[in-house]
Amino acid sequence: MAKARTAYVCAECGAEHNKWQGQCAECGVWNTLAEFVVQPAKSAAVNPRGGYAGAVNAAKVTKLATVAAEADQRSATGIAELDRVLGGGLVTGSVVLIGGDPGIGKSTLLLQMLGAIGQRVRGLYVTGEESVAQVASRGQRLGIALDGLEALAETSIERILGEAANSKPDVLIIDSIQTIWTETLTAAPGSVSQVRESAARLVRFAKESGTSVFLVGHVTKEGGIAGPRVLEHMVDAVLYFEGEAGSRFRILRAFKNRFGAVNELGVFAMSDRGLREVPNPSAIFLSAHSGPTSGSAVMVTREGTRPLLVEVQALVDQSSLGNPRRVALGLEQNRLAMLLAVLHRHGGAAVYDQDVFVNIVGGIRVQETAADLPVLLAVLSSFRDRPLPEKTVVFGEVGLSGEIRPVPNGEERLKEAATHGFLRAIVPKANAPKKSKMGEMEIVAVDRLSEAIEAARRD
Repeated sequence: MAKARTAYVCAECGAEHNKWQGQCAECGVWNTLAEFVVQPAKSAAVNPRGGYAGAVNAAKVTKLATVAAEADQRSATGIAELDRVLGGGLVTGSVVLIGGDPGIGKSTLLLQMLGAIGQRVRGLYVTGEESVAQVASRGQRLGIALDGLEALAETSIERILGEAANSKPDVLIIDSIQTIWTETLTAAPGSVSQVRESAARLVRFAKESGTSVFLVGHVTKEGGIAGPRVLEHMVDAVLYFEGEAGSRFRILRAFKNRFGAVNELGVFAMSDRGLREVPNPSAIFLSAHSGPTSGSAVMVTREGTRPLLVEVQALVDQSSLGNPRRVALGLEQNRLAMLLAVLHRHGGAAVYDQDVFVNIVGGIRVQETAADLPVLLAVLSSFRDRPLPEKTVVFGEVGLSGEIRPVPNGEERLKEAATHGFLRAIVPKANAPKKSKMGEMEIVAVDRLSEAIEAARRD
């Protein structure tokens, strides 16, 4: 019988190595290899008639047309913002990983979800960090009806799966996956081997039983989910809870979703009664200025299927350093440096001796190119100390030759801006509708950066 062997798995990329080394040969990150015991697979006995012994219970080839109708069935969680991020609700047999900083609200959200669906489906909350009394106390504080809710304080994956097989829950919550361990491995709970093996058994249980499983994951100081990256590849969806320190708003973002759109956003507000949904998130991302303010531009970004109005703020100040600073919060810093070069070459504004700070209000991170034009106009507004016209919204990609390129879903962005009372929009010519107005909002179509700067000067 083959013996178990020891391998070393990179906690950053999941690459496997035969021996320990200081640097991962795949991703180049230092000190990320952890010991992992690889159990040998059992060989299947060959049947004399052909095939393998015990093939009676083996999986069979199935026509996709026969299961297509069942694959789309979803059940609502009772929390609309969570349903949006999941792609429309819970999918039978799905495995969802939720990560976030300590205390940001992961356990609160899942407990509220369990309370919302507890009357319709059966749920089991498995806690490895708290006692059942602590979970019940939090549920009472949040005002959740505890009738019908079941909890289990356990960390052994064998005993958890045994209880789940007996109670047959429709939704299983594991809080958290880093505390779960298996008796077949000698490594400590939270190690790469324990997390990987425990997650693999939970995924197998979800697919075989049809139970929807939620895994709570700890995060590292860099913000990624702790443990091997392969954990994110094993699950069906990866959700991250984001929020700035001191802010009561929380953003739930989908980074991976096999059943819906990625980068979808759900917005919540933390209160003494738990997480509360924010149905109109554009309002929290827009600052309420008493009058025209230089260095501020409003853009329409698109996260998943939802257009959002966010404010881009810029501050340009004389630098006392040999190398002026370029600081970007919520925006890629390398792209900011490129845009400033385009502004110098095609906009006639030289900021090479200025410190430039750019911030996306509300702690949101904009990853699309539609932010190019509002960033440049906000920087130019701060540099010249000249506010943009009031009730003006801007979006568009800026090319290296100074051209303004279109962005996807331009008409939906304009409709969102018009809904919030904006009276003017500076947009790429290819995104402009046939009519020069959308309701009361005037559409200014531009083709070059110089045209956009001229349009922003008008009163």
